Amino acid sequence: MSIRRRDFLKVTAATGAAASFGFPHIWIKNADLARAAGGEIKVGVLYSLTGTTAIIETSLNQACLMAIEEINASGGINGMKLTPVVEDPASDPATFAQKARKLVLGDKCVSVFGSYTSASRKAVLPVFEKYNNLYWYPTLYEGRECSLDVIYTGAVPNQQQQDFVPWLLKNFGKKFYLIGSNYIYPKEENNVCKILLKRLGGEVVGEEYVPLGHSEFSSVIQKFKDTQPNVIFSTVVGDSVVALHRQYKAAGLDPAKMPMASLTTSEEEIAAMGGEFAVGHFTSAPYFMSYDSPENHKFVEAFQKKYGKDKVTNFVSEPAYFQVYLFKQAVEKLGGKNLTPPEIRKAAWGQEFKAPQGLVKIDPENSHTYLWPKIGEAQSNGQFKIIEQVKQWVEPKPYWAYEGQVCTPTGMKMTKS
Repeated sequence: MSIRRRDFLKVTAATGAAASFGFPHIWIKNADLARAAGGEIKVGVLYSLTGTTAIIETSLNQACLMAIEEINASGGINGMKLTPVVEDPASDPATFAQKARKLVLGDKCVSVFGSYTSASRKAVLPVFEKYNNLYWYPTLYEGRECSLDVIYTGAVPNQQQQDFVPWLLKNFGKKFYLIGSNYIYPKEENNVCKILLKRLGGEVVGEEYVPLGHSEFSSVIQKFKDTQPNVIFSTVVGDSVVALHRQYKAAGLDPAKMPMASLTTSEEEIAAMGGEFAVGHFTSAPYFMSYDSPENHKFVEAFQKKYGKDKVTNFVSEPAYFQVYLFKQAVEKLGGKNLTPPEIRKAAWGQEFKAPQGLVKIDPENSHTYLWPKIGEAQSNGQFKIIEQVKQWVEPKPYWAYEGQVCTPTGMKMTKS
C-alpha cells in the first residue's frame, strides 16, 4: 500500500527530507548556502539558446525571465529579489548535465527552471536526485517518470491524447502513420497512441523516427503517399517540424484528407515555417496563444511588449512562465525561512495559480499539474482556432496508459489491476 503524503510529511519533518530518502545531506549540512543571502534568491535558468531546439527553447527562456522580472518589479518574494543564473546548454543533453551541476553546486541555486526535450531532462535528473535539489520542468512529456526532485508543469499523455486520438478517429479515419524525432518522448508518446488505437479499433500503417535536426523528409513523404494514412501523428520536434511541413506542402499532400496531428507543433514552429505551411493541421495542447482569457491577454501583451510585437507565445512558454509564479507562492508560504529545495518542494505541493490557460494546480500526490486540454486547428495567420476544449481541468496521470503503475509521494508503485 502506498504511503500517503500526510504520512510522508511527518517522516520528513522528523528526519529531514534528505535523510529519509538516502540523499547526500548537502542541504542539511550546508543549509546556510540554500538560504537567501543579501536579499536575493538564486535560481537557475537552463534552456537552449543555440542548437536544434533553440527554435522553441528560446521562448521558454524568455517567458521564465519575464516572470522573474515581473515578480521582482512587484517587490520580489518576501522582500527578496530573484536572481536568475542563465546557462545555454546548446540543445545537447551532456551539456545540460554539466550546466545543471554548475547551477546546483557552483551557483547554489535553490531551484532550476529548465529543459524542453525528455532527453535533456533525463540527463540532468541524476544531478538533482544526487544533491536533493529541485528541477521545474515545463514541457509536455511522456509520463512514466516519478521523481521527488522534479515539479512537472507540462502535459502528460492523458492531458493530450485522451480526447485527441478518439477525435481524430471520429473525424478522419482509423489509419495512422506515426512519425517522430528519435528520442524517448516521441517513442513513448507513440506507444501510448498505439495502445489507444488498439483499444479504439485504429490501425498503425507506419512508424518512423528521424534524428534531431533532421531536414530531409522525401523518403518519409513517399511512405505517406504509399500507405495513404488518414492521420499523420507527429511527434517531430525543433527545426525538423519546419522542414516536415514545408516538404509536405511541396509534395502536394492535402490536410483535408491526410492532416498532420501533432503533440509538438506550436505557434513558434509555425512562425518559423509560415502559416501557409501549417494551415489545416492540428495540435493538442493545454494552451494556445489565441485562448480568450484575461490572464492570457495580459500574458501575450506583456510578452510582445518585452520581446517584440511579432513574437508568439506557445504551450511550453506558458508553463515556463506560470511555474515561476508557483515557485514564488511556495517560497512565500515558507515566510522567508528554510529556503531549501526540500522545503520549497513541500510548500509547492497543492499550490494553485490562475495561469493564461486557466486555473492550474500542482498535484500533491505526484508533483504533476492539473491542466486544461484543448484541440487547435492551425490557421493561415499562424494562430490556432480552438475547436475542442475541456469544461473542467484534467488531473495528471503520469502512468495513465499502463495499468498497475501509479506515481505516489515516494515514487512509482506497482498496484494490483
